[in-house]
This record gives sequence, C-alpha cells and structure tokens, in this order.
Amino acid sequence: MKSQITIKKIQDLLLQGLHTTYVDDETSRRIWWASLAVIQENFLSHSAQEGGIWVASPLPALTEKKCLSKMKGWLWSPEGFPYFQMDNAGFLPLDHSRKVKEDSSKFNRNYKVLTLNEKDGFEPFLIILTKNFQCLLTIAGEKNKRNLLMRCDEKSLKTVIELIDAKLNQENFEEALNFRNEIKNLGHLNINDEFEKNFWPNLSSKLANLIPKLSVQSAVKNDDEKHQLTEAKLLQVISHEVRTPLATIRTLISSTLRKYNMDESMRNRLIQIDNECNEQIDRFGLIFNAAELVSNNESLPNQLARINLGEILYKLVPVWSKQLKRRGISLEIDIPKQLPEILSDSEKLELMLRGLIDRNTRGLREGSSLILELRPAGQKLKLQLKVKKFDIGINQIDNKEISSDIGPVLNWNPQTGSLQLSQIATQKLLASLGGHVTQRRDTGLTVFFPTSDSSDL
Repeated sequence: MKSQITIKKIQDLLLQGLHTTYVDDETSRRIWWASLAVIQENFLSHSAQEGGIWVASPLPALTEKKCLSKMKGWLWSPEGFPYFQMDNAGFLPLDHSRKVKEDSSKFNRNYKVLTLNEKDGFEPFLIILTKNFQCLLTIAGEKNKRNLLMRCDEKSLKTVIELIDAKLNQENFEEALNFRNEIKNLGHLNINDEFEKNFWPNLSSKLANLIPKLSVQSAVKNDDEKHQLTEAKLLQVISHEVRTPLATIRTLISSTLRKYNMDESMRNRLIQIDNECNEQIDRFGLIFNAAELVSNNESLPNQLARINLGEILYKLVPVWSKQLKRRGISLEIDIPKQLPEILSDSEKLELMLRGLIDRNTRGLREGSSLILELRPAGQKLKLQLKVKKFDIGINQIDNKEISSDIGPVLNWNPQTGSLQLSQIATQKLLASLGGHVTQRRDTGLTVFFPTSDSSDL
C-alpha cells in the first residue's frame, strides 16, 4: 500500500538540502502576505487572463477577483473551518472533528474544496500554473522557525504537480481526473527564467514599504512632511492588517454557508455579515491606495486604459442600491447611452467610486435620495453626485457636518463616528485615475474625466 501523500510531506521534500535563516511566526505571516501581493500585482495580473489553475491550503491564497474569475482551483480546507486558533502562524483552524460535506453545485465558484487532513499540517501552501507564469509558494518549518519557499523551476514544479495528482488520486478520484485534464489543457508551459530574479527584489521592496523608512534627513526638511509620511506608512500597515482578517471571515462565512444546513434567518444574517466585511475591505483598500500615494508624495503612475465609465456605473448600481437600501436611502441614476470612453484604471476606479458613494452618504438621514448623473461636458465626462434631502427637497450635498482631518489621508466626523478619506487624499487618488474632483454646496460632488480622444495615450 502506498504511503499517504500530504501537504506536509511535499513541504518537507522542498526543504531538503536547504540551509537558510528561519523567522518567527509573526514575521512569516508578513512575508507570506507580502509575497502573495507581489505575485498578484506584479506577475499574475496579466497571465491570469489566459486562464490557469491553482492549488492552495489551508485558506484561499489568491484575493484578486480578476485572477480568481479566470482560473480554476483546488483548496484543501480543514474541518471545523469556523473555528480559529492563532498559535500556528495565525492561519490555522482548531476543530477538525466534522467531515466536510461537498455541495459545490449550489455555489457559483471556480474552485473545489477538499478536506485537509491533520497530517497535512496547516502551514500555507500555494501553486499557480498558467501558460506563461508558474510559481510554488509555501511557508514551511516548525513553530517560530519558519521559512518562505518559492520555486519556479521546471523540475520542482513537475515534482509537486505529480505529488498533488497522487494526493488527489488517493482522496478523490474524480477531482484527480479533473486536475489532470486542466493540466493537459494548459499544454506546454513557458517557464519564465526571469521571474525568480525579479521576485526577491520586489518582495524586499514590498516589505520595506510596510514600515516607515529610516534614513538620514536633511536638516532643512520640513518636520510636518516627515510626520505625514510616517503616518501614511503606518496607515498602509494598518489597512493591510485589517483587510486580512476580514477576508478570512468572508472565507469562513462562505464555508459555513456551503457546509451546514440552517434556517433562512441565520443564512440571511451571515450574508449580511459578509456584505459588511466586503464593504470594509473596500474601504480599507481605498485607504491603503491613498496612503500609498501620500507616502510616495506624488501620484503613482497608474497604467491607464480605455474604459466605458457608463458600463462600470451600471455594474455598480445594484451593489449601491442594496447598500443604501439597508440605510433607508434611495438611489436615482441618469446615465445616457453612447458616451465616449475615458482613460483610467477600471479596478482602482471602481474601488474609488465605491468610496465616493460611501463618503457622501454617511450621516444621511433615512428617506434621503442619492442622485447620480453622468453627462458629456466638452471633451470631458462629468460625473455628479447630489443628495435630495427628504425634509428639504433640494439637491445638494450638505457639508456643514463637523469634521476634521487627522492626517494626510483620513478625515474624522465625531457626529457620526466615521472615518473617511480626506479631501486632499480623494483628489490625489482621482488624479492618479485621470479624474479631477470639485465639491461645492450648490452643485454637490462633481468629478471630471477627460475622454480618451482628448487624452494622450
């Protein structure tokens, strides 16, 4: 009888012959999340559009929607997924007593969840395979003696693929067939020899940017500016640390909805929690982007492309309507057809638009209406947000609320207890996305986007 293939055995095999410096659990977590960010932002974002596969354990490692939507995956997830312990690098569920009951047909997902055996261990593991990009990433080792392993060479990839196939074959023959078919469909893989050379410098840069930079400063450098840069760096770290557990909570909710029968009221409550987590992930993602701009003290060079702003708004309207309806606010839209395209970054602009809606509806009383208009304005498109107060009946965004900036990125409103982007941060973010914002009491919030025909490509 063949011995059982486990994730732990695969990791131990990869560790053989290595002589390296180990890190503690906390450091390994930061290295892991930074590595995932580097891979998704710098290397996978374009390759994922061609399709591919991923295999992960014990949690889904990929978070970028455009990566997940085009790729198929297999996730080894522990039993007792709703229960967490923080001992083993912060990734690990505690209760492994109940058998996972698969019912994937009820859910629109591109990955299959399998039961993670206790012998597999609980250190994070990920392998990504696309036509032009391949990478294996894992944290291995004992408690407080962790090591990040990254492999992208043909020999290591081939060995791990064969071991994963053998593990699937032992546990779920049907999924083993599916896995082999997906590997076959990828055809010949183009191994990128330059990836390893670029990965480690990018990872070093990402980790360095997670903490305030320490350097000898010129005596004439403005102390306020130094303080603002330090605050922005700290906000980046905080935003990252907040989004990570929220994303984990969403994964746990998805797993709970999938695995357990429950009454409709309980299901709706979990879905409501999921929605709230998603909104906060978006908010802190926006804060992270704003802090990144401020810490670099200039607009980052986004790669702008032609996009249809009207289509993006129509896609977001159902999300906004549900979000505002929960607070008793209605949404009115006025978007004509056949509008010219603009130059922007569709994903970051979508996140920014979500933030604008959130920023300009917090504190509104129940019964108010948000009016969203998109109009041509010469060689620009004018996006306008106005609020119709149910007790006043005039179209305006009321800026009389008592609020104050608490740094270069955030604004604090003591009346509502809400944190939101400062006006300066909002203007910088929109400028990096090709837009220009104005805000007056008589016209509400207005954002101008130059059309692609009038912009330099």
